[in-house]
Amino acid sequence: MSKDNKRGRLRFLQGLGLGMVALPASLKMLMGKNLSSDGPNTKATSPVSGKTYQWKLVTTWPPNFPILGEACTLFSQWVETMSAGRLKIQVFGGGELVPALECFDAVSNGSAEMSHGAAYYWAGKSSASQFFASVPFGMNAQQFNSWLIGGDGLRLWEELYAPFNLVPFPGGNSGVQMGGWFNKEIKSIADFQGLKMRMPGLGGKVLSKIGASPVLISGGELYTSLERGVIDATEWMGPFHDYKMGFHEIAKYYYFPGWHETGTQLEFTVNKDKYESLPIDLQEIVRSACMRVNDWLLYTLEYQNALFLEKIKTETEVSIRNFPDAVLQSLREASAKEIEIIANKDAISKKIYDSYQAFRTRIDPWSKVSERMYYTGINI
Repeated sequence: MSKDNKRGRLRFLQGLGLGMVALPASLKMLMGKNLSSDGPNTKATSPVSGKTYQWKLVTTWPPNFPILGEACTLFSQWVETMSAGRLKIQVFGGGELVPALECFDAVSNGSAEMSHGAAYYWAGKSSASQFFASVPFGMNAQQFNSWLIGGDGLRLWEELYAPFNLVPFPGGNSGVQMGGWFNKEIKSIADFQGLKMRMPGLGGKVLSKIGASPVLISGGELYTSLERGVIDATEWMGPFHDYKMGFHEIAKYYYFPGWHETGTQLEFTVNKDKYESLPIDLQEIVRSACMRVNDWLLYTLEYQNALFLEKIKTETEVSIRNFPDAVLQSLREASAKEIEIIANKDAISKKIYDSYQAFRTRIDPWSKVSERMYYTGINI
């Protein structure tokens, strides 16, 4: 070890020791001064206003949709509780106030103050929005949230949505999804030829490249569309939601992995004018409640997916299959070509994808010696 490294390590240890000694006194000061129940936080920038606000939150999910819709209801309850009733938010499922796929416009023009959905639904507004939902063969939920919060992902997301008068917030993550429901086996990439499959976002564009016909259908119409043959196959999310949707009743094969959605980020969007008109404390309450949903939704889904995968295995006649390696390789190659096209479509798309890819390149070596080592069964 060099002398400079030794001196740096010594300073670090000395500082750590001083910090540990000073910590109890610091906590006592904080508890006595800023966190005391005897009065408000002395760091508050302005007095709390008694004005109340009534907001509407529209979603792309069917009314009362399990977990995703529940997350919105919990969000509303948490905001009302934290604000002592000063901000009340009424939740509307898809179609109750506006059609599911018109939430973006409704919040942008102020018809509703907030929405909950997924950014790839708005590719028609900006192709770059897809990078904030899911990239085929891309980062998982843990990595994606690291990019948003630890990297510059959230700042770029805000930059992308600013011209639409929107402020985005993370609103949960599906984790790695399943590959979809089919009524025929997928033995080679040729089996996708002419297949009408519900798949949004970049994954749908990849399907087009390999000869399939992607279809964008809202969740509330999926079961009927598959049952009646309007579509030949569909992906949705994972075992919990897929079982609740009843796909096991009308499809024979359930494929994995969800190459197209390796960790799909969900979003809250807020009308920028309405958000900035809130007192600063209510703005922070909205932000904090969004982040709480971001955690709650992912962790709840992980648990329920584990339970319902077992349920599908033991209680149905569905055949659970993995895509052949050759199919995944063809999909990976088609994905890389499609992503390159989208990334070079305009300046903002390139800026966002360059950031995404640079972060992924940086985090992958750590993932290989941490998460991947654990999941491949190597003792650590």
